[in-house]
Order: sequence, then structure tokens, then C-alpha cells
Amino acid sequence: MPNKAGGDSAAPASQTLSRGIRILEILADAREPLSIDEIARRLGVHRSVGYRLLRTLEDHGLVTRDSSGRMQLGARMAALAAGVAHDLQAEALPELTAVANELGTTCFLVVLDHDECITLVSVEPRHAVASVAQRPGTRHPVTIGAPGKAILSALPRVEWPQDVSESLSDEVRHAAARGFATSHDEVIPSLRSVSVPLSLRGRRTAAIAVVYVASAYEPEEIAARLQRSAGMIRQALDG
Repeated sequence: MPNKAGGDSAAPASQTLSRGIRILEILADAREPLSIDEIARRLGVHRSVGYRLLRTLEDHGLVTRDSSGRMQLGARMAALAAGVAHDLQAEALPELTAVANELGTTCFLVVLDHDECITLVSVEPRHAVASVAQRPGTRHPVTIGAPGKAILSALPRVEWPQDVSESLSDEVRHAAARGFATSHDEVIPSLRSVSVPLSLRGRRTAAIAVVYVASAYEPEEIAARLQRSAGMIRQALDG
């Protein structure tokens, strides 16, 4: 029986909408413009279907094409992303900027989406000779990387994904005991990360983290600086 608030709760999902969303995810993960043929192949549809979907997304400013006709995310996506947890982004940005410039590492804010970590906002150091890019929208399973471990360390065990190994459980328990998590060579080869959980009232647990190839600071020093920033963000939002 249809419900009055939102129609039939058992109605099938829209395949067209699902494919359009998947295109946006494909472009976000690619980190470079893709041809229509490449997008259609990754989506698993005929080129003509991919073209129609892309034209619709292009009409709404969600994707755009470069001079060679390759597709990339459009400026409208940035406007939509800015509206996600706007107050959290606004309070986190000054702290992320301060950490990035003090430590000379890229600093970013991660939120939990189902069983994935998604980078919400990222800041690269102003005067670093070379820095690591961590683009907003980047996602990876919560079971890998320092931000994921930091988030899991602040969640009850019943909220963890079912496929958590015993070795990861040990790492998360260790992270919970010392207040921060680390990773090396997990999400991106050769990169290191340090992260602390950011627990806020009425929100799902988030995390702030830094990512780098090498640093003059020990992980404990980096974690202490991140914890100060997490405290500042928490105070601003929770009072």
C-alpha cells in the first residue's frame, strides 16, 4: 500500500538516476577528464546511452567538456558540495589551513558515508615545495587508511562493517587507546597518514587527517596538533 509521505516504499529504484549518479562517481574517481566512450565502458552501457546521460548532466552544469570533448565534473558540483555539512566545513577550514601550513602537509576532513570515507574538504600547505593532493569527493573503504581507523575507533563495534579482520580490529583498538590512527602505503602507495576522530553531537563520526610522503614530525606530534584542531572544531559546533 503506498504511503502518503513518499509513495510506494517498495517501488524499484530509478535505473536512469542511478546511472547518472554513477557517472558522477566515475568522473570523481578518475581524477582526469574521460571520453564518452570511456565513461560508457566503465558504466557498462552503450555509447548512445552514456551520451544521453552525459548531455542531461551537462545541461544541469554537473559535468562539462574540455576542448577535446572529454568530460569532467562541472562547477555546479562544487556548489552542491559546499552545501554539504556547510557549518562543519566552515568551522573546519581555518583549522585545516593552520595545520597544513604549520606541518607542511595536506590536511583534510573526512566524513563517513555508509562503509566509506569521503573527503569533504582538503587544504594543501601554502609554501611546501611538493604536497600531496587529496581532492574533495575522494572515497575509500572505512576499513583502510588512517581516517577510516580513526572513525572506527570512535564507533561501537556493532556499527563496524562485517568484514573487519582481527588484525584491523587490533589496530582500531590500539588507535582508540592512544587517540589517533596511522597508515602507510594503504590507500595510495608510498603515502603516510595520521588521523584523529572528530565526534560531534547529533552527527556521524568524522575525522581530520594529514597525508604526506615524509615529515619532520613524529606521528605523535602530528596527532597532538590534529587533536587540538578537533577540539576547536568541536567547541565551535557543540558549544
